[in-house]
Amino acid sequence: MTREQLLKNLTPPEGRVDVVLDTDAYNEIDDQFAISYLLHAEEKLTPVRFYAAPFHNEKSSGPEDGMLKSYEEILRLLRLADREDLEECVLEGSPRYLPDENTPVLSPAAQDLSQLAMEYSPEYPLYVVAIGAITNIASALLMNPAIRENMVVVWLGGNARHLSHTREFNMMQDIAAARVVMGSRVPFVQLPCDGVVKQFSVSGAELRHWLSRKNPLADYLAENTIREAEAYAAGTPWTRVIWDVTAVAWLLDTDGKFFSSQVLPVRLPDYTHHYEEKALDIPMRYVDNLSRDALMTDLFRRLTDF
Repeated sequence: MTREQLLKNLTPPEGRVDVVLDTDAYNEIDDQFAISYLLHAEEKLTPVRFYAAPFHNEKSSGPEDGMLKSYEEILRLLRLADREDLEECVLEGSPRYLPDENTPVLSPAAQDLSQLAMEYSPEYPLYVVAIGAITNIASALLMNPAIRENMVVVWLGGNARHLSHTREFNMMQDIAAARVVMGSRVPFVQLPCDGVVKQFSVSGAELRHWLSRKNPLADYLAENTIREAEAYAAGTPWTRVIWDVTAVAWLLDTDGKFFSSQVLPVRLPDYTHHYEEKALDIPMRYVDNLSRDALMTDLFRRLTDF
């Protein structure tokens, strides 16, 4: 790929594009918003695959259990959105994290991506939006490095570079995978969590006003978020960050109304939860700010057609 083409692929696409969404959908309440947002951006984005990503926290007994629960959650969202036609596009992902930076973890998702991306080209790439541990994409790149020419990876992961650490859930679960993807020379867009995307939060009052009683999918999103928040914050003011929406939104931001960003050299995360001081000679797109109200308005509009 020429540098000119690489830089072009680091800007939001102008035309209609095919999208893979790699998601740990059961981990939090925000993946559900991202899936729903993608399904309601049909004029620009065509979802061709949904990959279940591994995760391990209090909602799962381990990475494989988290992945399987995410697989079921993706299917649940598609049914709520009346998109059962896409169920065949949902694939199970990795049952564990990368053991090292050279060994892929075989899974239906990784094997599929290693083949699917070969149907695309640098001029007409496949857009892979990742909103969890990036294990599936790293495995596919290790299995077939040639696919880096034909993809653009947009990842919500890590923290902003000006912060003191990269101890962020998506990144710290599989640092080896993050290093593989970021160092692979695939066109790479990073939306950092703390320090940038954390400002994309929503309140219970907004959810009730804009989503409740609008349609079954909007009801589910509002009720799920309010239930989660009130489990720990009942009786107090609260907001919840719906991080993952932003990764899908980057693909729609051709006029720059949602984000500001820079092209910077890649700095890999290390295993002590910091970015390496020495940058690589690989350009990437680094999102450094967002317009919360503009993006929230677009999200609510698409989910309810107001």
